[in-house]
Amino acid sequence: MQITKDNLTIIIVTIKSHNVIDKCLKSIDPKIKKIIVENSSDEEFVKVIKNKYENTDCFLTGKNLGMGPGNNFGIKKSKTQYVMILNPDTVLQSHALNNIFDISRNLDFAILSPICSDKNYPNYKIEKKISQINSKENLFEVDRVDGYAMILNKSKFEPNFFDEKIFMYLENDDLCMRIKKLNEKIYVYGKSIISHLGASAVNQKYFQEVEFSRNWHWNWSKFYFRKKHYGFINALLLNFPTFLKSCFKCFFYLLTNNKFKFKLYFCRASGFFNSLVGKNSWYRPRLD
Repeated sequence: MQITKDNLTIIIVTIKSHNVIDKCLKSIDPKIKKIIVENSSDEEFVKVIKNKYENTDCFLTGKNLGMGPGNNFGIKKSKTQYVMILNPDTVLQSHALNNIFDISRNLDFAILSPICSDKNYPNYKIEKKISQINSKENLFEVDRVDGYAMILNKSKFEPNFFDEKIFMYLENDDLCMRIKKLNEKIYVYGKSIISHLGASAVNQKYFQEVEFSRNWHWNWSKFYFRKKHYGFINALLLNFPTFLKSCFKCFFYLLTNNKFKFKLYFCRASGFFNSLVGKNSWYRPRLD
């Protein structure tokens, strides 16, 4: 079955993303259904989006669910066979989706992704030798794709989409690994191009809070992901040296009275420790 404008819904999870969401939405064909999941209680944001963009639903979660659970929220609201997970700090280049529509004809896939415009930062991972399915069309089978732009064939996943325990980071890797274990296919299409601004989806006035949150969750998710897929010992051996380094730096910045760096490394150590002892991913940035 081919992806079309009628059987695709684009899911965009946001939080305080007013500064980038317009460029993203303007790059999408207005005829395509869009669902925005705003991880807050910002009713004004919903009004602006609904008044400005057609064929767009905007839902407030009332709290920060994170990326994976936020995307699950949007997927449950969707009624189409295909959903595209799209970050608000991305821009689809001209014909990106039309090219995806064309290549999807008679293509059996679980995940189909455009390619990042910046070749220095590929949005896919390959653990074995790459399989180029169609050299003329530039279609590649890969092991994992980054979560900022990926089309999911819902029938391959239901009811298990993103792991609700992961607040942010590696939720896409987890999804890809689970679907590959079922012998399903993940493709990247080189003629469908997307630009990713990266690290700018949240207003920069929240820079410090966002950095604390990122460092906490990166270290929590790294241990959780490795433990889930490779076992406890593997996760411990890989992450414990980073934990020790964070503890030493935390002590150093405490002595030198560098409050920002102290909290940054404290968050790194705390994220790992909470994951190690089996606690949920509880840390939330203060963006009020």
